[in-house]
Amino acid sequence: MSTPSEANTATPTPGPAASGSTTRPSSEAQSADRPPRRTDPVPNPLPYLLDFYPQEDPKFTRISPFFVALRKGSFTTTRCDEDGSLHWPPRVACPKCRGEKLSWVELPKRGTVYAFSAVLGGAPLGMEEDVPFVVGLIDLHGAELRLFSRIAHTKHEDCRIGMEVELETFDLPDGRVFFRFRPSAPR
Repeated sequence: MSTPSEANTATPTPGPAASGSTTRPSSEAQSADRPPRRTDPVPNPLPYLLDFYPQEDPKFTRISPFFVALRKGSFTTTRCDEDGSLHWPPRVACPKCRGEKLSWVELPKRGTVYAFSAVLGGAPLGMEEDVPFVVGLIDLHGAELRLFSRIAHTKHEDCRIGMEVELETFDLPDGRVFFRFRPSAPR
């Protein structure tokens, strides 16, 4: 008979009848092999996988021309040279024909709100202080595209389906550029 301190740390588990039983480590043995849990829920700086905004450097992405154009005030995407399909977001290969012959084309900077919602809680990391804010689906004028975007400079109570919006670019604190839409100024 063994004492508790002499007990085997492996727990028998049933296996196939032909091969006999197998063993697996007990929970004490498993936890000893694991690194301790972190107590800080949000690391600083944020790792890339938790970053809401994409990398823009040509070393990291083949869609860097989108960000170069955005910084210059142009709103662009890709069109397939083979089948003519327009893509959003910009692609490196056509999702329809899988071809890689794509051209950069200019997109309209104005559109109409197709649908919207308010983010009242549970915002993505880095946007917690912005709550509440509005996000929506935007139909671009003159393009067969509906894209998802933040709608800035409006309260969710004031946003309306059919509301006219226009593109706004903005700089991120780390030097990257991104876009959102805002209510259009009257013409």
